[in-house]
Amino acid sequence: MAQLNKFEKYLIDEFYDDYREGLLSRRSFIRRVAFITGSMAAASTAMLAVGCQPIELPPPGAAMPEPETPTPAAAMEEASGAVPGAQSPLSVPEGDPAVISEMVTFDNNGDEVGAYLAQPAAEGVYPVVLVCHENRGLTPHIKDVARRFAKEGYVALAIDLLWRDGGTDVIDNDQRPGLLTGPGIDRHVSDFAAGLDYAQSLPNVDGERVAMTGYCFGGGVTWATVTELTAIKAAAPYYGPAPDLEKVPNITAAVLGVYAEEDERINAGIEPLREALDAAGATYEIKIYPGVNHAFHNDTGERYNEEQALQAWQDTLDWFAQYV
Repeated sequence: MAQLNKFEKYLIDEFYDDYREGLLSRRSFIRRVAFITGSMAAASTAMLAVGCQPIELPPPGAAMPEPETPTPAAAMEEASGAVPGAQSPLSVPEGDPAVISEMVTFDNNGDEVGAYLAQPAAEGVYPVVLVCHENRGLTPHIKDVARRFAKEGYVALAIDLLWRDGGTDVIDNDQRPGLLTGPGIDRHVSDFAAGLDYAQSLPNVDGERVAMTGYCFGGGVTWATVTELTAIKAAAPYYGPAPDLEKVPNITAAVLGVYAEEDERINAGIEPLREALDAAGATYEIKIYPGVNHAFHNDTGERYNEEQALQAWQDTLDWFAQYV
């Protein structure tokens, strides 16, 4: 088995945590690792390599388990939510009169890339915020987050990094992480560079005022992107893997790092990152939110914490207002 890259190991570790906490079934855990590594045999090796025990591993030569029957979206609807399963009071339903939203496409070196564009309905010129999704792809939750930014006076562009594979909506849930880690981080950064060019071409965008945020896997993509794109003035990566430390001196954006107190796996990388940011003279703040775990901002997930999610959201808005 080829050596796992940083994002592959990050996701396998994350899925193992989810499995142990009962948030992910054994079947889905094994399928996701197999899609990331390329085969069931490689999945067994990878799970052992990252300490995934005790777990009944598939025998050599085992076939890929069939996917579980998904829960119909209608069964997930909650009267108080703007999207299936939403719990946040900030949720903005599709069709809110203050927001105009649509799927758009743009070119990246001959490849078509799709994204969800949400913008204020009122006339004006607005800053832009790039939004990077989690390892689940461009879900209704991430579209909801983009609409929340639009209601706060931003043109939000949430790119579907699975667009080349047919788009998030048509891909098996367990297959999405492998398709995201396979191409490598450079392609994702390139898509956001092309997305920024597209956003800056819009008549209602102030192209000098650029922010970026992302969640979990998307937090890692956000960190990586700000090491490459100096046009980004402020960023708020949420509990994602740190960038390559040798690239930290390239960061010109003001970065608010959002972390969860109980997220030991991710928090282990905070101090080395802090040291690198200090050495580079970067403008940043690392904020650790108390009593919460990884993905506490996602109001469609089991780890959602309303108090800390609302605080992190306000802190992000305040940070962008200061630096964008």
